Amino acid sequence: MTTPLKIGVLISGSGRTLKNFIGLVAEGRLPVDIRLVISSSAKATGLNHARAARIPTAVVKRSDSASDTAYGETIFAACRAAEVDYVVMAGFLKFAPVPEDFAGRVVNIHPSLIPAFCGHGMYGHHVHEAVLKYGAKITGVTVHFVDNEYDHGPIIWQQPVPVFDDDTPDSLASRVFAAELEAYPNVLRHLAAGRIVLEGRKVRIAAGRERRGPEIE
Repeated sequence: MTTPLKIGVLISGSGRTLKNFIGLVAEGRLPVDIRLVISSSAKATGLNHARAARIPTAVVKRSDSASDTAYGETIFAACRAAEVDYVVMAGFLKFAPVPEDFAGRVVNIHPSLIPAFCGHGMYGHHVHEAVLKYGAKITGVTVHFVDNEYDHGPIIWQQPVPVFDDDTPDSLASRVFAAELEAYPNVLRHLAAGRIVLEGRKVRIAAGRERRGPEIE
């Protein structure tokens, strides 16, 4: 039996992804132990999902830190204290530099197929509007390791989503989010089983491996 992966979850808004994690854990379908939820805003309604599940929460506002570096230090100090294995960004909209001891231990999901439609300012509906304006026929979701550049870290998992001629930003967002609900838990299951192997910028998912990753070769 896979040992639960201890995670901290970072949010900024509704916490829909967090809610999905909590539900899957309750059903025994996701081997994670959510040790802490950190929000960049006290108004984030996603905090209610954590509190309902009796998960410890913290609010760390960017305005309370003198610099991005100081902000990242505050975020990751809390994750360190919670003894998490991984930090999982789930709709977190602030830049928090990753310290050395968390390199390869922070993941994020982006609502497009990186390197398309990504980078600073590209989040949420901004992404879907750009996809439709460009006339792309395929979009999707990307789960990737986080480094200290926007949407730049090694790609772990990508899942395509079709774009239809009559799509609106809302209809496309709904279809992409449905893919996110599958993709992110799948990656966390692989991480919990220790199957994620980093080889430079490339990520390999090893079959049958049972050790806590990522293994770096």
